Amino acid sequence: MAILLTGCTGYIGAHIASNLLADHAEPLNLLVRARDPEEARLRLWHAFQLHMDFPQFESFLNSRIRIFRGDLTDARFGLSEDDYRQLVRTTDSVIHCAASLNRKSEKSCLNVNLRGTLEVIQLAMRARDEHGLRRFSHVSTVAVAGQRANEVVEEDAAIDWDRSDYDPYARTKKFCEHMVRQLLADVPRTIFRPSIVLGDSRRPETNQFEMVRAFVFLAGLPALPFRATDKIDIVPVDYVAGAIATLHQKEKTAHEIYHLSSGVDSETFVQLTDALAKAQGKRGPVYVPGLEGPSTKMINALAGGAGKVGGLARLLKVFLPYLVWNTVFDNRRVVAEIGRRPAPFSQYCYPLLRFSRENNFSYKYRDWPAGSAPKPASAAAQGSRP
Repeated sequence: MAILLTGCTGYIGAHIASNLLADHAEPLNLLVRARDPEEARLRLWHAFQLHMDFPQFESFLNSRIRIFRGDLTDARFGLSEDDYRQLVRTTDSVIHCAASLNRKSEKSCLNVNLRGTLEVIQLAMRARDEHGLRRFSHVSTVAVAGQRANEVVEEDAAIDWDRSDYDPYARTKKFCEHMVRQLLADVPRTIFRPSIVLGDSRRPETNQFEMVRAFVFLAGLPALPFRATDKIDIVPVDYVAGAIATLHQKEKTAHEIYHLSSGVDSETFVQLTDALAKAQGKRGPVYVPGLEGPSTKMINALAGGAGKVGGLARLLKVFLPYLVWNTVFDNRRVVAEIGRRPAPFSQYCYPLLRFSRENNFSYKYRDWPAGSAPKPASAAAQGSRP
């Protein structure tokens, strides 16, 4: 029996898969969107090469990984009847990590987050009815808490259906949580809500640059339109993935919902900029909270333009609301259960910034090694599109 992991080629999903492969024994059923088996294997190698060398990856591919080529938004993932049947029959638990992070497109969020989650839930229900389901873990987001300001939010008080949402991403993820609770009421469930996931505390390399690009731009400004002592809840991906893998594999968790966040230990803007300034031998920025309104208007105006300026403005427009809410998410549950706190962002933010700048916000993927024999493709092992 295996763990079905969705979103395995994404940033958090690949970290979860790597953690499960390194520290746990169960095989993995991985849903990968690809035109053919070769593309599926290459996408998986690209996603996993941050975590392992090719011989180790190839060993896992030949022993503990089963790839199913499918699309989250297709009925039964677009798999053939035989492949879907095998996926149901071999799935013992589910970690649903796949999601659209497109905070601007309601269409994308509806398709991937709502329709996709419903497909995963339906598979889980079939597995439950056939042989039982050990656990369903759903990776959500602290953004389900809606519009907040100057708060410490606890897990059970986060969702308020009368509160406005920041964007389609937050709104659809809130409904996803609701579907999981309602449709899998008799299955052991775990809901994980990461805060702002930025970088890996163990190494500077990353292949996720969207939020990093905004962070690097803001870090280079001489003045910032924020309150210096506001806190920003940033958590490293290694802590998030480690907590998900550990708690998913527990026979019984203490709670159903966990904030994967820095909580009250979240650092302030001035703590972060002081750390960056010290690392670079520079002076930190000046904070001018009165510029928040004019800055927002300027970003909104530039977001309609073309080129690099317009692209950066659109990025800042998406993330700015998350930077000014001065809200953190209580993490005492996860800290107590796994026995450790996340590394502070100030400890690893400069290596992340330097790596991103030096590599022009791109990751140099290694190709499939020449002469390495690919794993034989079969409908049972690789999946096939009808």
